[in-house]
Amino acid sequence: MLEELKNELAPLKIKTTELADILKIQSKKQKLGELEKESADPKLWEDQNRAKKILQEKKILEKEIASWEELSNRMEDLATLLEMAQENDAQDLSLEIETLREKTETLELAALLSGTYDKSNAILSINAGAGGTDAQDWAQILLRMYTRWAESKEYHVEIPEIAFGEEAGIKSVTLLISGPFAYGYLRTEAGIHRLVRISPFNAEAKRHTSFAAVEVIPEITEDVKIEINPTDLRIDTYRASGPGGQHVNKTDSAVRITHLPTGIVAQSQSDRSQHANREAAMKIMKARLYEMMLEQRKEKIEEIRGEKKKIEWGSQIRSYVFQPYTLAKDHRTGVEIGEVQRVIDGDLDEFINAILRQPMKRSD
Repeated sequence: MLEELKNELAPLKIKTTELADILKIQSKKQKLGELEKESADPKLWEDQNRAKKILQEKKILEKEIASWEELSNRMEDLATLLEMAQENDAQDLSLEIETLREKTETLELAALLSGTYDKSNAILSINAGAGGTDAQDWAQILLRMYTRWAESKEYHVEIPEIAFGEEAGIKSVTLLISGPFAYGYLRTEAGIHRLVRISPFNAEAKRHTSFAAVEVIPEITEDVKIEINPTDLRIDTYRASGPGGQHVNKTDSAVRITHLPTGIVAQSQSDRSQHANREAAMKIMKARLYEMMLEQRKEKIEEIRGEKKKIEWGSQIRSYVFQPYTLAKDHRTGVEIGEVQRVIDGDLDEFINAILRQPMKRSD
């Protein structure tokens, strides 16, 4: 048994060594040293945007390096233990090998997130499609699903804009999901999502199919220059409110920005401060204008947003079925999960990882 475990560990050790090169651990350590010197400069916070960028990059590098070093050290420790172990230790050591195998797979996925924007925060939009009130309810369920997934990754979630349905659910919503590689993971979720269930809004309790579209673009950082002529913008303020007129603000704190040449609209109503909402809306506007610019140049279309499809039957990337059986199936990879409620509760990693492992056309 111990010899078998040694044979299992050997290829994992080789793969860990190879990952050090793939992940460029040595160059990242050098970069981290430079960032540590910069972050120690007392004048750093004179430029807050630069300071935030440096600290964010430093945090990402520290996490990447620490993950690889932990894996490498545990591999070495396990190899030593196997040399000293008795047969009755085999079960515990087998569990440790399985844990290290999972961690190795996680690092392999991290190596796949090497695109220009993969480390960026993500701007994720959900729009209800065909299906009326059921589709609007489905859009709200997806909002909860992605919020729960993001929280499980310890990402920060903001909802700068949301449009509620007349009876239930939401017509559309935009989330700003902040955290390392948020866009890299979530870009795999762009597309049409289909729900099959017994409609709670149908008195005859008939099975109903609903659709919602998910779009994902990266948040644009300060080092990407987007020139916007102030005269091209119309800025409107209004009072934010919830469904049915609930939670109406007493001041016109919500902000809607329209880019007149393109008709692109971005809005924010999540903050009580008009200034904060204006900043959030401009952040979304810049990202959408940048996305449009890339599309016009016919570059990075699939990577940034994916092919646009109608929000209806036949164009879905994933189906979530509650009736007559329970199943979540990704039509791109064939991955199926029978516990559809687990997926709805935010467990998306199996789907995301399968897409990341597929050969993808990259432009960088």
